[in-house]
Amino acid sequence: MAGSGQLALVKRYEKKYRIRPELVPEIRKYITPFVIPDKFGIGDPPEYMITTLQLDTPSYAFHYAKELEYDERFKLRVRTYNEPGTSPVFAEVKSKIQDIIVKSRVMVPFDKWGPDLIFSTDLPYIFKSTQQETDFLKFRRLVWETDASPANILRYTRESYVGPGELYLRVTFDRKLEYCPRPTWTNFGRGETWYSMDSGEAQDEETSCVVLEIKTLEEVPAWIIDMVEKFNLQNRGNCKYSTGMWKDSLFSRKVTPRNSIMESLVWSV
Repeated sequence: MAGSGQLALVKRYEKKYRIRPELVPEIRKYITPFVIPDKFGIGDPPEYMITTLQLDTPSYAFHYAKELEYDERFKLRVRTYNEPGTSPVFAEVKSKIQDIIVKSRVMVPFDKWGPDLIFSTDLPYIFKSTQQETDFLKFRRLVWETDASPANILRYTRESYVGPGELYLRVTFDRKLEYCPRPTWTNFGRGETWYSMDSGEAQDEETSCVVLEIKTLEEVPAWIIDMVEKFNLQNRGNCKYSTGMWKDSLFSRKVTPRNSIMESLVWSV
C-alpha cells in the first residue's frame, strides 16, 4: 500500500528482523512462491523510497515510550514516497497494544499539506470519504493534545512484496537508512544534510544489517513460521525514528542517550 491510502485502518501483527545483507537473496528466493512484487515498486527487485516526517512532544514522549518498551504507545508520522512532491503525503497514527499494531492513515495532496492544515479549525474539501475525514480529525486532535511538532525525518529504500489476492501480508527489506535532524512541517529533508543509520553501531549489531519486516493479520501463514525457523531469524525491534534520535543525540544531546536511560532505570530500582 505504498500510495493507495484506501485502507484506513489496519490491525496486524508485525515482526522485525535484522539480517545480514548476504542473506537477502536467499530469503527472497524462499518467499517467491508465496508473494508477488508490490505494484508500487520499481525495477527488479521492486523498490521505492520512503520519506517520513516524525512528530513528537516537547519532551519526546513518543521516542521514550519506544525506548522504554511501553506495552501501549502510539506515534504520529507523515509519510511520502519516492521524491518528495511526486506523490501525496499520508498522515498516520500508529498504535501498539502489546503485540498488536493498529494503524490509521489518511491521504493528503502534497501541496495541501502543512501547518495551516493542521492548526486550522476548518475541514477542507480534500477528503474522499467520511472515514478519511474522521482519520484526519483524529490525527489533528492528537497533534493538538500532545503539542506534537516535527522531530526528525527518516528515509530509506524499501524492497516490497505482498500477499496474492485479498490476503493482507507484506514482506519488506529496508536498506539505505538515513535521518535528517532539521525537519519542518513541509521540507521532507529537501535541501538538507542526511546522515546514515546503516552501521553496526546504529543497529546494535556487529555489522550493518538489512531490516526485514513481516506484517500479517492474526492468522500467520505456516510458510512464514517455517522461514523464521529455517533462517534462524531473531525478532529484534528496529525503530528507525528512535535510532535517528539516538544518533543525533551523540551530537546535539536532544534526547538522553540509550545507555543513560538504562542506567537511570537501574538506579531508580
